[in-house]
Amino acid sequence: MMSTTPCRVLIVDDSAVVRQILTEILSRDPGIEVVGSAADPLLARDKIKRLNPDVMTLDVEMPRMDGLAFLENVMRLRPMPVVMISSLTERGADTTLQALALGAVDFVSKPKLDVASGLQAYADEIIAKVKAAAKARVRPLARPSAPRTGLDTTLPAPPALRFRTTDRLIAIGASAGGTEALRVVLEQMPADAPAIVLTQHIPAGFSRAFAERLDRHSAMAVREATDGEAILPGHAYLPPGGQHMRVIRDGARWRCRIDDGPAVNRHKPAVDVLFRPVAQSAGGNAVGAILTGMGDDGARGLLEMSQTGAPTLVQDEATSVVWGMPGAAMRLGAAKETVPLERIAQRLLDLAAAIA
Repeated sequence: MMSTTPCRVLIVDDSAVVRQILTEILSRDPGIEVVGSAADPLLARDKIKRLNPDVMTLDVEMPRMDGLAFLENVMRLRPMPVVMISSLTERGADTTLQALALGAVDFVSKPKLDVASGLQAYADEIIAKVKAAAKARVRPLARPSAPRTGLDTTLPAPPALRFRTTDRLIAIGASAGGTEALRVVLEQMPADAPAIVLTQHIPAGFSRAFAERLDRHSAMAVREATDGEAILPGHAYLPPGGQHMRVIRDGARWRCRIDDGPAVNRHKPAVDVLFRPVAQSAGGNAVGAILTGMGDDGARGLLEMSQTGAPTLVQDEATSVVWGMPGAAMRLGAAKETVPLERIAQRLLDLAAAIA
């Protein structure tokens, strides 16, 4: 799509108030044209055919047809970038993660109270996510991966590596498209892989459900980190949503430090906040990776890791939903190689095993 052509958006939400507010917010940007709105999926289906939008915003909970069922149909029959509008509830978090697994590009949190002012407060974020979605790579829906109950028979089993210390550490950052990219990486990791610290741009209400989802798909133990927790091999750690996570050295091992400081690069948690202490504490004993995501968070931190001797890589453009963060790292010279998503886990293991 040419940069001079406005992104055509269809808004699907059962609330007339939300449809009006989203229309007002998105219409402020000259790069966006709201071509229509619909109160339910059946009306939306007809408008998709008639209006041919570039992006659709979709409420998670919809009348007449379940929002997830509608999304699955869209991604199977007419794949297009979709930004979910979801509530910050435990049920809403799980449903939103299912939507991302079905192919939604990103999501916007809908406040439980005072929706009008709440959405207005996130106007810049809503506009940015819709415009990023318009550039996203969307593929036809594939069969969702089942929770891991043993070896994944669809992929070659990674070698079992016998790490007995925390001398090797893998740090990964991701944003838009990252919930599924991280699942792909972690489900290929053996149970005794090096410790992994992760930062995914995700709000507070979603982090626990996200960690539990990743844990179901991985032989590693994936958990939402707590302050002061020891970082152990075979474990992967996510910061609680809405808080930063750092890595600190404590004698012969590392620990998680949960930080409620200000947003960095407009994000909290931020990838740079994770990568910089990894560079300082682990240096060349760490491996760094940036997966799909919007913006440039993590690029400078990954450069610092590279400068301390850490092997670094980014997800390649062809398999990224949004090649913002990986592309920024490449332009900065922070990444030493680009790797397709399906090969990242093995490459991380190879790089960690090669550390002297």
